[in-house]
Amino acid sequence: MGRLIARLIAAQDRWATPLGEFNHRWLNALFRPIRPLKDFLNGVWLGHPLHAAATDIPIGTLLLVVVLDLLNQPAAADVALVATILFMLAAAVTGAADYTDTDGTARVRATTHSTLMVIALLLLLVSLALRAGAPTDRTIPIALSLIGFLLVIAGAYIGGDVVYILGNMVSRHAFRGAGTKWIKLDTGDVTDLATLPEATPTKAKAGINDLVLVRIADSIHAMHAVCAHAGGPLAQGTFVDGCVECPWHGSRFRVTDGQVRRGPAVYDQPAYEIRAAEGGGYEVRRTAS
Repeated sequence: MGRLIARLIAAQDRWATPLGEFNHRWLNALFRPIRPLKDFLNGVWLGHPLHAAATDIPIGTLLLVVVLDLLNQPAAADVALVATILFMLAAAVTGAADYTDTDGTARVRATTHSTLMVIALLLLLVSLALRAGAPTDRTIPIALSLIGFLLVIAGAYIGGDVVYILGNMVSRHAFRGAGTKWIKLDTGDVTDLATLPEATPTKAKAGINDLVLVRIADSIHAMHAVCAHAGGPLAQGTFVDGCVECPWHGSRFRVTDGQVRRGPAVYDQPAYEIRAAEGGGYEVRRTAS
């Protein structure tokens, strides 16, 4: 069953790919001038993707609409439908903010997901309009709500794939626990970190982990070089306002502790402490989060 569903979803890529590219362009143009609002919609302030939290509410209220309709409770069903539409609009806005920083296959799947949700929302609006006329026969508006519910479930399934299969808006450091051992720092040809160019991200390595080093005056700061948001190379980023800015989507992390200061990232970056090694050179250890 899972393979059949996966093939059905993949079959939508032919139309979802160009539509996704179009949507990506106009949404980027829309959100670019309002970056603080976009950070709010991403969930930077919450430390958690806001869209994921917002989507559960309309699914629950829409299920309530279906149940109340089946129980022949028209007034309560209509109120629940109004709430569903409002919550779906809120989820759509937060999802659009995430969409602007979604690339590749994840964007294509997110396009299919959002298209189903938009169609469902339109059906629910028509259902609400028909209900507002207090019809004696509610068969059509109830049927539209049922169809909308099925589309929302299908869209939610695909949205789950975007997160759980493709890893969109998932922390790239979810399984990197805080280290307890000091690890030798490989700085390449640099033997004295004091000679690093100031306020310039520089790549280094500690075991299997790529790090980015930044020298500010006499202090050397280090954090993981893989952006928590989508895996961008922070060592190729720039230093802006005390932060390293990711070259891919513009997330900013404070060099002193790896704290996210601007989205779309909603998770902090693993930071490391540095000390001189007894046998020469340097060693690092991840700081406790």
